[in-house]
Amino acid sequence: MQVAIVTVGDEILAGDTVNTNASWLAERLHDRGVSVGRITTVPDVVADIARVINEYRAEYDAVVVTGGLGPTHDDVTMEGVAAAVGRDVKPHEEARRWLTEEGGYAAEKLVEGTTDLPARARMLPNEAGVAPGAVVEGIYVLPGVPDEMKAMFEQVAEEFSGERTHSTVVDVDEPESELIDRLRELRRRFDVTVGSYPGESVRIKLTATEERVAEEAAAWLRGQVELVENEE
Repeated sequence: MQVAIVTVGDEILAGDTVNTNASWLAERLHDRGVSVGRITTVPDVVADIARVINEYRAEYDAVVVTGGLGPTHDDVTMEGVAAAVGRDVKPHEEARRWLTEEGGYAAEKLVEGTTDLPARARMLPNEAGVAPGAVVEGIYVLPGVPDEMKAMFEQVAEEFSGERTHSTVVDVDEPESELIDRLRELRRRFDVTVGSYPGESVRIKLTATEERVAEEAAAWLRGQVELVENEE
């Protein structure tokens, strides 16, 4: 399964908020064997949201959108999603009923627009907040508040699946540029994907569809390189 993640919010683009939602979602999806092909942040602009979602839903099995839900002036994600699929945004009766019967909110105290979703969308209850999410034509719309987003994703996690992979990491105490030949030989010998992440040391991440293959590749690599102290 191939998925794209779209995070919405001017505050992310301005650097006021760290985009932890995208990294959390990518990790959870990877754990389920799902391949994340794109992570994109867009501003609180209906046209931009609709354009990016339209592009990605044509290329991927699903699009996960987070942020910009609610009734305030800059919460325009539902409008962008609705525009992407050619639907109107309308008050959603199931969302209103859930908030009043399960969420404990009085109908007359709900801010206008709280329950507005794309027409005929499947409502996702917000068990950690107020603004509901939605699923429409393979687009999963989740809140931006991290606790709310995580709780809502768990409601639909089973709808995301793929071939699970296994990863292991080798910490190398050599410059990345000096590892090129050995990493090339590693790929020749083993059916693994190799990620190289330089820092104080070089973290080599080996990923394979079989745990045995990943561990055998890591064992071979450890015999070919200088390891950092805690790897020895």
